[in-house]
Amino acid sequence: MKSEMIWYVARASGVVTLGLLTASVLWGLVLSTRAFRAHPRPAWVLDLHRFLAGSAVIFLAVHVGSVLADTYVHFGPVNVLVPFTGDWHPTAVAWGIIAMYLLVTVEVTSLLRSHVPARAWRATHYAAFPLLGLSILHGLTAGTDRHSLWLRCGIFVAAAAVVGLLAVRARQASRAPAHVKVRAPRPGRAFS
Repeated sequence: MKSEMIWYVARASGVVTLGLLTASVLWGLVLSTRAFRAHPRPAWVLDLHRFLAGSAVIFLAVHVGSVLADTYVHFGPVNVLVPFTGDWHPTAVAWGIIAMYLLVTVEVTSLLRSHVPARAWRATHYAAFPLLGLSILHGLTAGTDRHSLWLRCGIFVAAAAVVGLLAVRARQASRAPAHVKVRAPRPGRAFS
């Protein structure tokens, strides 16, 4: 029974991580499309984005920890840190490992935002899109629930929302005058 519980925790934390990551990307796109036009914007608007991303990191740690604790598949530390080293769905697991490194990179650079040049921060932050794509691939190819209609429908709806908001953002960027420079918000203050 203990082994089953650990596997349920691994599955659930993986799905929750994907959900939080998706919500963080969606909320980041909402922020970048300037859906909140109030000046100055309330601090909670950016704080929610940070909370979702930070929560995704915490649930990712639970996911990896429970996979390590599981006795059915037998993952070791190398198998969860180095792609293609395990015997169980090595390519599918590799997507998740690469996504894990991207999530940590995006989160660390965001926490160090005041110490990172704006251009480097922005370039690193764009890694959230391949991160989400790799996480979806991992969930659809490695996860025990990959055949679940509910999971597949949820992923499809979330991906459609991300693509839709990306289209809105691209359209807004193409309409913006060339002399207007969009600034990324600085940590610790409401952005205007």
